Amino acid sequence: MTDTASEGDAVARLNPVLRQVRAGNGFEEALEQILQVVRLGLVPGGERLPPERELAERMGISRVTLREVLKVLQDQGLVEARRGRYGGTFVRARPDTPADGAEQELRRRVAGVDIEDALRFREVLEVGAAGLCASHGLTEEGTERLLAALAATHDAPLQEYRRQDTLFHLTLCELAGSPTLTAQYAAVRATVNELLDCIPLLVRNLEHSQQQHTALVEAVLERDADSARETMREHCCGTAALLRGFLT
Repeated sequence: MTDTASEGDAVARLNPVLRQVRAGNGFEEALEQILQVVRLGLVPGGERLPPERELAERMGISRVTLREVLKVLQDQGLVEARRGRYGGTFVRARPDTPADGAEQELRRRVAGVDIEDALRFREVLEVGAAGLCASHGLTEEGTERLLAALAATHDAPLQEYRRQDTLFHLTLCELAGSPTLTAQYAAVRATVNELLDCIPLLVRNLEHSQQQHTALVEAVLERDADSARETMREHCCGTAALLRGFLT
């Protein structure tokens, strides 16, 4: 069998998982898919992932984005890069030893949460809040609060980012004018934050989130409800892709 044929077979084996990603969350969705490939054992430990060119074309992303995805997996100890004629990105074999304390804690947290339910409920609440803020408009005080919350996420050091991100989203929900919505969002956000604490902070994802935050605030202040809803939906889907990739 030729090398080209072998590469084609390797990618075909991943067809149940790999698909074209949506333009808005290319990094997050590509990371979700490659994580699934590794965790499902579609490429066994010790074997090489398909070439970058094949993977990038299959998912419809640039090779630069794919390399950022592979760097995350390498940092997490899931794959390793090898140089030379027979090099590439290889899936690392999973140890046969029992899970350590961190892994046990992760499993404990995830076991008690219906991840899909939490993510969908969060999306419904946040998309609705974004639409309400844009369609009804904000007062001068409300505008100042939202802009201040946005600025706080931009200025936050890495270890403070998730707290400021939470405050930004809570502020948006409060400004929608429904105390019930805010209370429900606070509850589901607490669940989402517990899940987020189980996965690493990824600089590429945070930069992308900040771009979406800025676009969201602009849409709200311009009273463009359709754009505000779509931007928030895309933002929620990006977070959901990361959580599914790491935790399911």
